[in-house]
Amino acid sequence: MSHHFTINADMGEGIGLHRFGYDADLLPLVDLINVACGFHAGDPQVMRTTVALAAEHGVRVGAHPGLPDLVGFGRRRMALTPEEVDDLFTYQVGALCGFLDRRGLPLSHIKPHGALWGMLADDPDLMRAAARATKAFGVPFLGLAGTAHESVCREQDVEFIPEMYVDMDYDARARLILTRAAHETDPAAAAARVSRALRGDTIDAADGTPVRLDFQTVCVHSDGPSAVGVARAVREVIDDHHRSIPSPEGDNA
Repeated sequence: MSHHFTINADMGEGIGLHRFGYDADLLPLVDLINVACGFHAGDPQVMRTTVALAAEHGVRVGAHPGLPDLVGFGRRRMALTPEEVDDLFTYQVGALCGFLDRRGLPLSHIKPHGALWGMLADDPDLMRAAARATKAFGVPFLGLAGTAHESVCREQDVEFIPEMYVDMDYDARARLILTRAAHETDPAAAAARVSRALRGDTIDAADGTPVRLDFQTVCVHSDGPSAVGVARAVREVIDDHHRSIPSPEGDNA
């Protein structure tokens, strides 16, 4: 695994006067964010203000395209063709890029949201469409190792960044157990999970099965009731891990 690890968070998941998540409190604690692009959440004003906040904090900004399902927050599966997946990515990521261009910021990466994320993990044909769109924007794809996310990115020569989750459970195959609503996460338990994974040890799946994770970035969902505490605990563990790694010989950084 890479010696440098990051924290990412999904942000900008509001619409109109309604705001969800703890974006302002999380931004000082994370390295990169995934901004909702209008289909599962987000609107032009929310995208603009989220990008502006990220610029103030020097945080890298990626796109978080989802299914066109505001009512279900993009967490309900839909029947899509590969062409429709390509269009969904192109349309939503393009919208975010407009706001990034206004700030002179580059697009950092693409990470699909919710049910779309799960659909792409399970369906190589749909994932190929997503990979084509991602490649057109010239950025990495964030996803789950050991799924079509990784295999198709390798096939299509798209940089792949594997991530782990601290506020969701895994099954015995090291696949995420997707849920419709966020739940309380104990910051100490989240920190312990990341600490074990950083050492290369296994973590426990929901049924107690030990699973090993391949990751370079850790996701903390911004809408969880304990999101800020979880991010702070994970930040401490990752920073301690980085400090424990000797600098390369001759590196005075």
